[in-house]
Amino acid sequence: MRKTLGARTLIFVCQTATDEEDNMDYSSHRSLGQAPHQVQESNRTWWEGNPMTYDWHGKNSTEPHSRKWFDEIDRSFVAASFPYLSSHRPFDRIMPETLAGKRVLEIGCGMGLHTEELVTRGAEVTAIDLTESAVRATKARLAYKGLTARVQETDAEDLPFDDGEFDLVWSWGVIHHSAHTGRIVRQIARVLAPDGETRVMVYNRESLIARLLLCRHYLLGAEFRHRTPDEVLWAHTDGYLARYYHPEQLEDMFLGFFTTAQVTVLGQDADVVPLPARLRSAPLHWLGDDRRRAAAGRRGFFLFVTAQAPLGTGARQ
Repeated sequence: MRKTLGARTLIFVCQTATDEEDNMDYSSHRSLGQAPHQVQESNRTWWEGNPMTYDWHGKNSTEPHSRKWFDEIDRSFVAASFPYLSSHRPFDRIMPETLAGKRVLEIGCGMGLHTEELVTRGAEVTAIDLTESAVRATKARLAYKGLTARVQETDAEDLPFDDGEFDLVWSWGVIHHSAHTGRIVRQIARVLAPDGETRVMVYNRESLIARLLLCRHYLLGAEFRHRTPDEVLWAHTDGYLARYYHPEQLEDMFLGFFTTAQVTVLGQDADVVPLPARLRSAPLHWLGDDRRRAAAGRRGFFLFVTAQAPLGTGARQ
């Protein structure tokens, strides 16, 4: 009886924790038969058609790129960051409190919220994105807020900047979507000053959500018959391609280009209580902030790497 109940519970959690509908297009994804060099244009097309607005259920009815539209997407994005990524102001647990006079490159500006946060912390910001739609959105946001940054459409695999041009490179949930993630890490090291630092988030292969996706689709959905585990994760994750990394893999990749690198596991409510949003409130309230953060730190969806001091000439080739 216990085994049967345990199996039923596992099936329920696998299905309900990953069954919330959103308005992303999951019909187009990379397969292992497509070579990496063919992927980048498909990436661009996918993200032009599915910009990261954090409006998962299409509830934001305001005019796109209006002041109210930005306020609405920020409300949900920022609210989801507490208490995991933010304490008193948005993203103050992961982003330097002050960046006065620092030259900062943001890779993947999306709708521009992190660009805004970097600028308001005093940084001289250059924000890039693979898509024209993200560049347009970020420029509109900055104009509404009376803020200034250099914003341009650029492929991070081939950065058009000088060696050592930046003090900090920031990227949140972007480089693992690229065709050649390692090329971006090499480019980050090249454009950083000798005493520079990078802070980057990618997806965690050891996260609870990744395991539940594999449980639901690879095992219960029998997709193992025609897909590898990586292909299953790609097929059920945002983006045309979304690589998941083990913490040790991520650290090792960055240590190929930096003197030091530290990887931290971060997460959000869904990582702590793997149930649909409507069922999470009571258990989250009971857990309290400290235990929520501790749980997210064990099984969260985000891997956050901080790396310092790019390695000499090898990183700049």
